[in-house]
Amino acid sequence: MCGIIGVIGSRPASGLLVDALRRLEYRGYDSAGIATLVDGAIVRRRAEGKLGNLAAALERSPLAGTTGIGHTRWATHGAPTESNAHPHGTARVAIVHNGIIENHAELRAELEAAGQVFSTETDTETVAQLVDLYLQQNMTPVEAAGAALRRLTGAYALAMIFAGHPELIVGAQNGAPLAVGFGDDEMFVGSDALALAPLTRRIAYLRDGDWTVIDRKGARFFDMSGAEVVREVKLTQLTGASIGKGNFRHFMEKELHEHPAVIGDTLHRMVNPATRAVTLPDLPFDLARVPRITLSACGSAFYAGLVGRWWFETIARLPTDGDVASEFRYRAPPLPPGGLGLLVSQSGETADTLAALRYMRGEGQQVLSIVNVPESSMARESDAVLETVAGPEIGVASTKAFTAQLAVLACLALAAARARGIIDAATEAAMTATLLEVPGRAAELLEHDGAIAAIAQRVAQARDVLYLGRGNCFPIALEGALKLKEISYIHAEGYAAGEMKHGPIALIDNSVPVIAIAPSGPLFEKTASNLQEAAARGGQVIVLSDADGVARLSGIATETIVLPAVNPFVAPILYAIPVQLLAYHVAVLKGTDVDQPRNLAKSVTVE
Repeated sequence: MCGIIGVIGSRPASGLLVDALRRLEYRGYDSAGIATLVDGAIVRRRAEGKLGNLAAALERSPLAGTTGIGHTRWATHGAPTESNAHPHGTARVAIVHNGIIENHAELRAELEAAGQVFSTETDTETVAQLVDLYLQQNMTPVEAAGAALRRLTGAYALAMIFAGHPELIVGAQNGAPLAVGFGDDEMFVGSDALALAPLTRRIAYLRDGDWTVIDRKGARFFDMSGAEVVREVKLTQLTGASIGKGNFRHFMEKELHEHPAVIGDTLHRMVNPATRAVTLPDLPFDLARVPRITLSACGSAFYAGLVGRWWFETIARLPTDGDVASEFRYRAPPLPPGGLGLLVSQSGETADTLAALRYMRGEGQQVLSIVNVPESSMARESDAVLETVAGPEIGVASTKAFTAQLAVLACLALAAARARGIIDAATEAAMTATLLEVPGRAAELLEHDGAIAAIAQRVAQARDVLYLGRGNCFPIALEGALKLKEISYIHAEGYAAGEMKHGPIALIDNSVPVIAIAPSGPLFEKTASNLQEAAARGGQVIVLSDADGVARLSGIATETIVLPAVNPFVAPILYAIPVQLLAYHVAVLKGTDVDQPRNLAKSVTVE
């Protein structure tokens, strides 16, 4: 997850920026840069690779100025180079950005027609060029920033500085976090309080849709309409626990609200925003020649893998087996020559999944791992690694790592389909376009978290809960049931909706919530028929669907959660978020230890 820092004050900015970027290294990055105002002009220093390279560049060519911004960046596609590193900008404005601008292509076409000259293919430069155009139209920097922000669609955090304005930083948040730090005659902005901790203990957190105008004396906050709002300044405690939670009660709640940024960052790493083609790192095997994928994982990662299996087989027509890692090696399955072993793990240290990897290696498989920790044992022992860009996940119950895994699996399935000639470039671009919409739709969903919290009141009273889903949303039913069990201690089971008649229907009465993951699409009518059967037996039917699906099920639904409409291909990523949120709110009502539920550990490193 990209890191952002900004400072404005009386001390030299470059050292403060680099030090803060070091505190953001845990997010992972492959390039870094800073920009400061030197005699009113914007001057940048950027470098590929680690921060040591940036520090060396600054030692060779020091950067003066007391106002500046900095960034650690995951490359979106191709080799990470100095020209692709942030900050991006023009002679008038420089910008650092975390997230994804969904409508960058449309804006770029408009800006190029207006005479703006681009030097990169990044979506971030689109924002800089838009602000620059408004500045040329004699808007003030604050007016130009506000006008540009109203044009953006997607999930983002932004910080901007302006030539000739050494007392100004503008920041904005929508689906990606941004914090403002209050110092003595100096101010700061950063991705999180960890970056700001040594600089100040007084922190204010933006809300989605907020933007802020910062000078050396303080900050003013505005909502997207431009109305000035108040954001509380809190005194943080200099401990990891309190710093990391921000405004949230629990790490899990904070991590749930990071879904848009995490999905966007992960997609940004794997999708070329200009061509909308999936760009994987060089793999030591040819996806076109893989005869079969053997997939193994544990817990939520396994459910992500099951969604991946659906995508591999339906989109890429690539045969795929899926096994829980704790059973896989004991079954000792024969594996085909030239096959691909695919492992999924947040930590990369899960003992059973590591054992599955080693069994696959012994059977002559090429091994590809999807992990969130690139230095982990699993990553080191694999032939290739695809990294999820989720950042540290402190809550024991996986949340944002799950949707990041889904994003990687979706991209891998598209890459396999293209390599095997199942889809063409136009189809791939259309499908990646639907993926790139998800961060924005996730941000929309989080704005209605209160409706999910209200439904939690009903679920919290239950002893047993059933989750139903079909197709690529069946694993989301399994994920919803697991989350509820993990953190609320309510018994829950996830089923393929068509299996309800084969046993689980016997459990249904008026005390049993039946939670349906039912997006509109080709399988909707089948699911609706199953829900009619549950309602006829007194079940409390809770429907998660888009507006069309909710309307069609209004006659039988006890409660509904309306989600943004998305292509069925990407529905599992979006629908994972409300089932996790529902479990969170139920657990809070039950008074359990949400972040550290009983008997569970974050990484299971013993069998």
